Amino acid sequence: MEISRRNFIKKAVTTGCGLIVAPAIVPPSVFGKNAPSNRINIGAIGTGRISRDHDMPGVWKYDDVRIIAVADLDAHRVAEAKELVEGYYTKKSGKPYRGITTYENYMDLLANKDIDAVLISTPDHWHAKNTIDAVRAGKDVYLQKPSSLTIEEGRKMSDAVNASGRILQIGSQQRSMEQFRFACELVRNGRIGQLKMIEVRLPGDPAGGNAEEMPIPKGFNYDMWLGQTPYVPYTIDRVHPQKGYGRPGWLRCDQFGAGMITGWGAHHFDIAHWAMNTEYTGPIEVSGHAEFPTSGLWNVHGTFETSMLYENGVIVTGVTESKEKPNGVLFTGTNGWIFVSRGNYSASANDPSTSKSKALIASDSKILSPLTENDPVRLYQSTDHHGNWLESVRTRKLNIAPAEVAHRSCTVCLIQYIAMKLNRKLYWDPVLERFKNDDEANTMISRPYRPPYNF
Repeated sequence: MEISRRNFIKKAVTTGCGLIVAPAIVPPSVFGKNAPSNRINIGAIGTGRISRDHDMPGVWKYDDVRIIAVADLDAHRVAEAKELVEGYYTKKSGKPYRGITTYENYMDLLANKDIDAVLISTPDHWHAKNTIDAVRAGKDVYLQKPSSLTIEEGRKMSDAVNASGRILQIGSQQRSMEQFRFACELVRNGRIGQLKMIEVRLPGDPAGGNAEEMPIPKGFNYDMWLGQTPYVPYTIDRVHPQKGYGRPGWLRCDQFGAGMITGWGAHHFDIAHWAMNTEYTGPIEVSGHAEFPTSGLWNVHGTFETSMLYENGVIVTGVTESKEKPNGVLFTGTNGWIFVSRGNYSASANDPSTSKSKALIASDSKILSPLTENDPVRLYQSTDHHGNWLESVRTRKLNIAPAEVAHRSCTVCLIQYIAMKLNRKLYWDPVLERFKNDDEANTMISRPYRPPYNF
């Protein structure tokens, strides 16, 4: 007797797998052979530029996946997300499609038993709480990077995911780009000799922003948008554009994130960890300094330099990109160097990096020759990041960027930001996840939560 995926999963729930999946709302005739019982039903939490340009398109292209709900605290954004998704499915099927449920509060979306998994594309300060609530509701999660606002809540997030048995993948899509995987394989296989240094080059953020208080737009739940962070008056440069989907101002306010050190750093330092095989640990020393704005609303770091020492002896530095040092990651060893970048790829129409370079170059072209039997290290291969997450949801197997890897990649960025703020060397314990003999630095591992948005 043939057992459908839906019936199998329902049976699995009774045996302790904890997987919750429910029927889709679209008739099978709409998309042919992919029956509703075989589909993964998705809810999108946060419907701004990254969700529209990257995350929803990353999953809706799959025939056995259906976005059935969207949630956003901005009424006009959630309405435009509904229009966007329904328009896509209408065009794809050739028939009118009206199957999207909208929510203001993401908790109401999580209560929808028809939803199997969620895309979380909210501002950084909501990432950890959104995720913890989602996995506790039985949903699998695709989470935009960075994984958390603070180190403490990142630990809570990873622990909650692992305790739940749910699937989480962080949106570090560089792991699914061939040049980054190949570069890491080359480094691990000794193509540049003994690895000595890694230089991570990141964009900068400008100062500015209008801090003058403005009326809160109609249909925008600003208090909930602030979430755990302190209440501050509304101004458009603190939040996001009311027309269009340009780069939002919250990215430049350290109330909501740490700026480029986590914004792009979560990508590039993750690649550094992958190449060093240090994905589940971190540095033991960190120092840094940065220019911080002295006026205006936006207050994350500008031009910066950081340096970290790992237990393996490798020094990892961070620096603001420039014409001479284009965005990317430079690996230097005793026998040469490898530089890897995104090349011409961008995740959205307004990615902030201004420097462009080739995707993969080396000090000697022979370094980049194909792997052979003399190169035993082969890394996890994914060619589509959202697709890899969906496969993980289907099979329950580990994906290329799980929760603990996400937390460690975010942590290394946050400890650099703390070093920039304190402008001195710090000593980090990657096991205890605390600074050694430094009470001041340890106060910055967490932040107070504003009720009722406690974890």
